[in-house]
Amino acid sequence: MLRVVTANLNGIRSAAKKGFFDWLSNLNADIVCVQEIKCSQDDMTPEFLIPNGFRGYFQYAKKRGYSGTGLYTKQEPDRCIIGFGNKSFDHEGRYVELRYGNLSLVSVYIPSGSSSKERQAVKYRFMDDFYMHLNKLRLEREVIFCGDINIVHKEIDIKNWKSNQKNSGCLPEERAWLSRVFSELGYIDVFRTLDTRPEQYTWWSNRGQAYIKNVGWRIDYQIATAGVASTARRTSIFHDIKFSDHAPLTIDYEYELSNMRP
Repeated sequence: MLRVVTANLNGIRSAAKKGFFDWLSNLNADIVCVQEIKCSQDDMTPEFLIPNGFRGYFQYAKKRGYSGTGLYTKQEPDRCIIGFGNKSFDHEGRYVELRYGNLSLVSVYIPSGSSSKERQAVKYRFMDDFYMHLNKLRLEREVIFCGDINIVHKEIDIKNWKSNQKNSGCLPEERAWLSRVFSELGYIDVFRTLDTRPEQYTWWSNRGQAYIKNVGWRIDYQIATAGVASTARRTSIFHDIKFSDHAPLTIDYEYELSNMRP
């Protein structure tokens, strides 16, 4: 069994103080994808680099206290790839990939466009470039890419559908892009193959008691090529402890990493 977790930490130091790594030590996870670590390489302590038998691989943003993406594993990969070769975005720390045989496990953090029209334009450029990368990757390998996608897909994935139609993360163009990832590239929204219930959210605004009232968005995903997606067996969103404004998403896949090696 391969247990994969993804979590936007909204600051690795803050999440650690709230017990994220203590929780992780009891989860029996194999792969843990994290986003928005908001930490430079110089600030990373052993607790963050090698917690509880894991080894971390990271891409740090050049801007201090901003973005940053990582991937923890207990089994040494065949290869680690930092960034997806895009000069426009690799300085923002948004992509880490570990390879085991013909399987790629990816932690990705798609930009938010909520702060300005300029950042929304940056988000669209990232989406276009990342789409081409996903297309190339799926032609060569099995893929599980995890992370904060910053896009809801359908009405079931957000509490206030109508009122958010003009807001970044729920724009028609963004949702159409995600539909193309599924329909044209053949990737699978793994969570939705296992759980079709409404009101299953992974992010809540810090305003208006959104978390308590469960006024949320499902913007954190595990998305996979069809072969590996077909082995998914169980999923859960962890709410018992609030490590950040996002909740960790866990999915169990029915195979071992060692089986992916030729």
